[in-house]
Amino acid sequence: MAALKGSSALVTGANRGLGLEMVKQLLEANCSKVFAACRDPDGPNSEALRELAKRSPDVVTIVKLDVSDPCSIKESAKKVGSLLGKNGLNLIVNNAAVLPQKTMLNATVEDMQNTFNTNVIGPLFVIREYLPYLQTAAKASGKPGMSCDKAAVINISTDAASMTIMPVLKDPFPLFPYSISKAGLNMLTIYTARDLKADEILCISIHPGWVRTDMGGDQAPIDARQSVEGVLSVISSLTEKQHGGFLDYTGKTMPW
Repeated sequence: MAALKGSSALVTGANRGLGLEMVKQLLEANCSKVFAACRDPDGPNSEALRELAKRSPDVVTIVKLDVSDPCSIKESAKKVGSLLGKNGLNLIVNNAAVLPQKTMLNATVEDMQNTFNTNVIGPLFVIREYLPYLQTAAKASGKPGMSCDKAAVINISTDAASMTIMPVLKDPFPLFPYSISKAGLNMLTIYTARDLKADEILCISIHPGWVRTDMGGDQAPIDARQSVEGVLSVISSLTEKQHGGFLDYTGKTMPW
């Protein structure tokens, strides 16, 4: 993870689960700035994040960001922009997501709309609002090619988004709205990779594994630390060869 040393990063959904663990490990990797974004920074679910920020105030900045609200995304980008230096923002981790446990037969209109707003439209607008800072970082790096310490967007996806895997996947619980939204997120990765190629901003989707978190449940085989260690190891070694790809936390290529 030496590649991340001195980098700046934004992590959405940073108050618990994978997001919180991501902030911890980016701190351990000696990132210069970690912007930990969440919907309710002052709420009870953000206590662990507040403690973490209190211990490392020079590195970790908590940012109010509700990915389902475009106005909140825009305001967060203004705040982060005012705190970034001339080197811009190196890394965005689109991690925030919702998972209503519904099937094709009982998912409501609200379930589908809310899941799509958070899991697809939210990451889209995060990328768009923070794009100028990524472009600044890419230009400031002075390096050829693509890498996560230059400028990168990492979209946290799932094996349940794979149209190859899903028909044979044994669902631990109903995943219908989540799977469809994450398939949409994967297409967002494809478009982002295509449209930001000229700026040399890397973009991939990554499956973090089935993880023991509030979202993943107690039966999941790996914990958040294992997952994030894998994710950060993979993204630290990315080049333009993986641009627009879909990988898992071990580095294996996932089928679309």
